[in-house]
Amino acid sequence: MFERIANGWELAKESARVLRLDKELLVFPLLSGIACLIVLASFAVPLWLGGYPEALSEDPEPLREPLNWLILFAFYFVNYFVIVCFNSALVACAVIRFRGGDPTLADGFRAAGNRLPQIAGWALVSATVGVILRAIESRSERAGRFVAGLLGTAWTIATYFVVPVLVVERLGPIEACKRSVAVLRRTWGEALSANFGIGVIVFLAMLPAIALLFGGGVLLAQEQFALGGALLGLGLVALLVVSLVSSALNAIVLAALYLYAADDAVPRGFDQRVLERAFAGRG
Repeated sequence: MFERIANGWELAKESARVLRLDKELLVFPLLSGIACLIVLASFAVPLWLGGYPEALSEDPEPLREPLNWLILFAFYFVNYFVIVCFNSALVACAVIRFRGGDPTLADGFRAAGNRLPQIAGWALVSATVGVILRAIESRSERAGRFVAGLLGTAWTIATYFVVPVLVVERLGPIEACKRSVAVLRRTWGEALSANFGIGVIVFLAMLPAIALLFGGGVLLAQEQFALGGALLGLGLVALLVVSLVSSALNAIVLAALYLYAADDAVPRGFDQRVLERAFAGRG
């Protein structure tokens, strides 16, 4: 475990060097988060104004209605489309940097725009899978959640490399999923160990932000509103910064691992030995 954390730390440092060269990449996860909030509001506000909370109190199982399934599918589709679109832009910029270029935000948006059919196709597949998993979960509270959790984990692993495949190879959704599985199988799945180390590092980085939020809450409970509000504000800003950096680093690492796994090419700025350790089963 400690070896994986150490390797994840090395990958995070090398990704951070890329991010320092292209700080504007943080704009993509920021815009993605804002867009996702807008999508959520665009679905939640009409439902709220239409009296959905009252209807929900009368019917504890709203997903029995076909219209509700259609709304859920539409929400999943739009949300996935937004997320994959901005992730594709970020990965495209990372790939440009890895291949010796100097990417701009316009390059990322252009790359995502050129792949809108593939992104829409993948959002459609992801939304379908999401609805199916939700249906399984709704069948039985305990067993359904367990089965849906297992299938969801397997789906997440199988589609690990889908975004860079969409960006680099421009494949359709089904072919992209197959390609992702092929790349992952070639590396014996050990690429996933890299995210473990990075996840631990991100968690540790969030602890100060969580401490600020906790301290602010305690002070507000003691009616020390000025200091408590200041600590809460600092905590929220720190949490936002860590989240943005984490999203960017994960996308950069994903692009680097994909290029190394698919093309046997060491991305510029990365140490081959660190990448080899991420693919422990590579042979």
